[in-house]
Amino acid sequence: MKDVNRIGCPKLDGPEVSQTLFYPRTSWTEPVSREGIRDVLIPVEEGVSVGARYHIVDKASPSILFFHGNGEIVEDYEDIALLYIRMGLNFLPVDYRGYGHSTGQPSVSAMLRDARVVFDYTRTWLRLNGCTGPLIVMGRSLGSASALELAECCAEAIDGLIIESGFAHSQTILNLVGIDMQRAGIDEQEAFRHLEKIGGYLKPTLIIHAEFDHILPFSDGEDLYRAAGAADKRLLKIAGADHNSIFMVGLSDYMKAVGEFASRLR
Repeated sequence: MKDVNRIGCPKLDGPEVSQTLFYPRTSWTEPVSREGIRDVLIPVEEGVSVGARYHIVDKASPSILFFHGNGEIVEDYEDIALLYIRMGLNFLPVDYRGYGHSTGQPSVSAMLRDARVVFDYTRTWLRLNGCTGPLIVMGRSLGSASALELAECCAEAIDGLIIESGFAHSQTILNLVGIDMQRAGIDEQEAFRHLEKIGGYLKPTLIIHAEFDHILPFSDGEDLYRAAGAADKRLLKIAGADHNSIFMVGLSDYMKAVGEFASRLR
């Protein structure tokens, strides 16, 4: 496993990226703690914690550790969490620094390092609370970076990988902040390396992508699928949807694919 202190992309940590790539949003609600739902603050470094909300329906069921997209917070997933719960899946969405109840300021390197800390914390929490089912890591949009970092760092402890609306190439997401990697002197090896990471993950993999994604194009989903090292892999195209409508437009196919994927791991 990679030393957590060596995880990151230092060339992407400058203000020209951090201040335009991340859109942190604070939660103004009180943390939740009731049967089946627990808000937690996970210490990721001295004085900094990131928030998560653990929805537990069945301790023997698969658990999905979910890294959301930019501009979202875990509370946005309350209604979606109910869909996972109805399928008998534990759903564990996590925030980034500065999002929701989290403290600190986001950066690319911090996001990737924190994913590893969150993963270790979550595995321990699940074990201590008697949860014995498979552990799936899932990332949407920006969250695909955290999920694929874990696929590389912690493959032996991850039973399945789901990437929704992810990016295959660092330039794809850096286009959103107006950075040309070649002009900036940034090589893919110094950036996200998503094709390399997914290529090294050999366990079941599901890629979900909208046909008309206007932010991270469907071709990136295709490239992730082609590069995936798993023999058991699937690409689900949500026809007629874009980046922000993927869930609403493709709800039935989306949830069916996730449910079938999780069921095979039981």
